[in-house]
Amino acid sequence: MIEPIKPKVLAVRLIPNVAPNLVEQLGLKDYQRSVGMITANIDDSTYTALDEATKKAEVEVVYAKSFYAGAAHASGPRSGEIIGILAAPNPAEVRAGVDACIDYLENEAFFYTCDGGKTAWYPHTISRTGSYLSKIAKIEEGEPLAYLIAPPLEAVYGIDAALKAAEVEMKAFYGPPTETNFGGALLTGSQSACRSACEAFQQAVIAVAENALKF
Repeated sequence: MIEPIKPKVLAVRLIPNVAPNLVEQLGLKDYQRSVGMITANIDDSTYTALDEATKKAEVEVVYAKSFYAGAAHASGPRSGEIIGILAAPNPAEVRAGVDACIDYLENEAFFYTCDGGKTAWYPHTISRTGSYLSKIAKIEEGEPLAYLIAPPLEAVYGIDAALKAAEVEMKAFYGPPTETNFGGALLTGSQSACRSACEAFQQAVIAVAENALKF
């Protein structure tokens, strides 16, 4: 039985007027005076949610990093697996962006499991990308994207299945191990093709989970 694994937001803070030295270190533009910070226990869900924020508010993702070894080995109770920072011209836009990010995490950006959480994967179709993931995938804003993540072997096997199942093109490959010891890829194509790729990826991951030594 396939069950969702829902991410959890661990900490959020807004800085209405960023200190000049920090502005420089974060590479903020002249008009970006405010930032919002968020940590959560699942990194890929958060990357997707940060991208969603860029579609709902006048914000830009200026910092997003996964933590080594994952949430199970976090440096503190509110560290989780990732930190993301959104920048905007004013606090109201930052708040709108953070709200959109949290809403997406709570309602859309789920990993899935078929064995009680032992195996987790992310077969997420994005119908219309925002500025953040478009830049990473080197595609035009608004293009569809299949965001595929799984444990190392399952990821490679699943990506191959996804590429063969639909008319999609790989735009980014996250070779295992990533910081969180997973792997994955970003694929682009039509919305229906991306959805088919995600389904093929999921089926491949489940096949490995159900019988890992059958080859």
